[in-house]
Amino acid sequence: MKTLSPEFAAHLASGATTLCWCWRVERHDGAVMGFTDHDKPVTFDGTTYEAASGFTASDIKDSLGLSVDNLEVNGALSSATLTDDDLAAGRYDDARIEIYRVNWSDPSQRVLMRSGSIGEVRRSGTGFTAELRGLAHYLQQPKGRLLQLTCDADLGDARCTIDLSSPTYRGTGTIVTASSSRRFIVTGLDAFDNGFFSRGLFAFTSGASAGLKIEVKSHLKLASAVMIELWADAEGPPAAGDAFAVTAGCDKRIETCKARFANVVNFRGFPSMPGNQFLTQVGRKS
Repeated sequence: MKTLSPEFAAHLASGATTLCWCWRVERHDGAVMGFTDHDKPVTFDGTTYEAASGFTASDIKDSLGLSVDNLEVNGALSSATLTDDDLAAGRYDDARIEIYRVNWSDPSQRVLMRSGSIGEVRRSGTGFTAELRGLAHYLQQPKGRLLQLTCDADLGDARCTIDLSSPTYRGTGTIVTASSSRRFIVTGLDAFDNGFFSRGLFAFTSGASAGLKIEVKSHLKLASAVMIELWADAEGPPAAGDAFAVTAGCDKRIETCKARFANVVNFRGFPSMPGNQFLTQVGRKS
């Protein structure tokens, strides 16, 4: 049940309303932006909701229980702050979103209709479709520790304790050639073993994608060069001379923790837990 101010309730009961939808998006990098289906910008609570003609939303449906309520918003990539590159880079993944019903002639009259996060985003040409998931979505996410063979800490976090700023686990260099937006030949990493940076974090420090960080899919030492492949495309085409920094990766196995990091004392997995073979073996007489 929504609680309305007396003024907003009176406006809705008047029979002649001036209503619009407003969407407030807050990304994990701290960027905040607002959009509205009104033909002029609307401002309240320190956020300006930019007029975005072409935004349409499906019906908002609420249900009892713990099922995830969702809806979809369709729009065009016409905003200076909503770019195809940002969507492709995953900067809107799981971003917090709030949806308001607002009296555009007096924005103090409004009601929060839904809050949640952005789920799947699909792109086609110059348009996009974003799935908005309700807060019940987070109840389906694993919480706490899992009993598993592999480590559940993130490399370099407080539980892992590895210092990724150390030159032992961090490399820098420049791009020599790029065969695509995610695969390129680099310099500066010759001293590191093959695969050392696989699953690590690659950060562009100059060029069109400066500031962007993407997980490394593979790190290969070839006969006379080093190749890096990322899991996602860079925002802009990497060019020769673009600088980068990359940190070591970890496959979460105790063998890697011991050989590469000498950090078994902080290993957060359960390497001695019985596997399927132990659980399914049949007892036999001796």
